[in-house]
Amino acid sequence: MTTATRDAIDDKIVIPSVRQAVQMDIFGEGGLIALEPADPHVRFDCVDLDLSDYDLAVVSMSGGKDSIAGLCRLLDMGFPKEKIELWHNLVDGNPETDPNFMDWCFMHDYNIKLAEAFGIPLYHSWLNKGFRGEMLKNNSIPHPHTFETPEGFVELGRNKCKPATRMKFPQQAGDLRTRYCSSALKIDPAKRALTNQDRFIGKKVLFITGERRQESAGRSKYNQLEPHSVDTIRKSKKPIKPRHIDSWRNVLHLSEEEVWQTLADWRIVPPVPYRLGWNRSSCQLCIFNSDSIIATVNEHWPEKIKEIAAFEREFGISIARSGKNVDERAAAAKPLAIDDAEALEQSFKTEYTLPIFVPEKEIWTLPKGAFSQEASGAV
Repeated sequence: MTTATRDAIDDKIVIPSVRQAVQMDIFGEGGLIALEPADPHVRFDCVDLDLSDYDLAVVSMSGGKDSIAGLCRLLDMGFPKEKIELWHNLVDGNPETDPNFMDWCFMHDYNIKLAEAFGIPLYHSWLNKGFRGEMLKNNSIPHPHTFETPEGFVELGRNKCKPATRMKFPQQAGDLRTRYCSSALKIDPAKRALTNQDRFIGKKVLFITGERRQESAGRSKYNQLEPHSVDTIRKSKKPIKPRHIDSWRNVLHLSEEEVWQTLADWRIVPPVPYRLGWNRSSCQLCIFNSDSIIATVNEHWPEKIKEIAAFEREFGISIARSGKNVDERAAAAKPLAIDDAEALEQSFKTEYTLPIFVPEKEIWTLPKGAFSQEASGAV
């Protein structure tokens, strides 16, 4: 290839975004150009990270396989257990006062038992009134946020917010303004927990979440390491409240097989939803559930489908983008065959009574929902 040809290629080729952090052979001669990110704190690929100077690691714990694998990987890397916290966002609000609606009824207690089994503190956060309250917001200001600290619970009002109306389910979309359940019920409460605790000021904090690139096209484009949105150290030369918070998706690169292998290596009993056939441990009534999952819920928990159907009639909008209501979807699909009686029994209890780790001499077993193509969670 001549120099002139190479120059022409240089003029015509647009180097991809540094967010992709790839290497390209644009000359056809094996001459690789390594793309360095414009921001040295951002890495598209960051499988390993020097953890030695972090004061604290916060693991966002949903109770699903990926967030559990994120915790296990952090421990496998030798990060001190006494410097780890688990944070769980309660989708349905205050477990003491707000009724269970979208999430699994046992999930709150499961995360408590999981944290106890690992010997790691667990803190909760939620939007007051939860999913139901946000969905039914009608020309009113948002409900307060509540989060737990080592000293107790803190409630923060939102009186300065403008009144707004929802009166419909979150819709199946990547945009979190449309799919508001993720932003309003999970992301925002966690942000306020980070920005309203002085114990994070002057500290270097690692915030770990369990997204994986294999899950969706959108997640395949995520950076593995970047400053958290509430980090102030990289935003200002002289921040009033200096917070160094890195967001690290430490299982982003893993395949589903590698995640399950991690749980098998740690001998962690697969969480109940996977044992029932769900391929994700998201909300029981996740808006992304397939028709077969809806039919399964209708067969075993029919009162939940009746409640969703009533709201669909009230809103004049279905929970699914297809426009079909839950009754139609449940009638048109075949429910999953649930053969794990122990997991099914647990699904009706608010108290989690099953083991966290597989007992000695028992064989770790891959759950039915592993590698399933049946949609049952957000992507």
